[in-house]
Amino acid sequence: MIANNIFKAIGEFCQTVLFQPYNALRSLDNWWLQSTISWIFIAITFTAFLYWLGELKKYKKAGNE
Repeated sequence: MIANNIFKAIGEFCQTVLFQPYNALRSLDNWWLQSTISWIFIAITFTAFLYWLGELKKYKKAGNE
């Protein structure tokens, strides 16, 4: 019973506190503003991928495995 209450408390915390910025963005009428967080994450992922490819190229050129 205690474990069930802990998971319910975690779920309620996520819905009421952590997801509040997303709920505020969802209430906006502009699609571009609603998708801002997704575009930021896509840009960060793309930048990290390019960095990773550069590091792989550097190691391949040096002959390291």
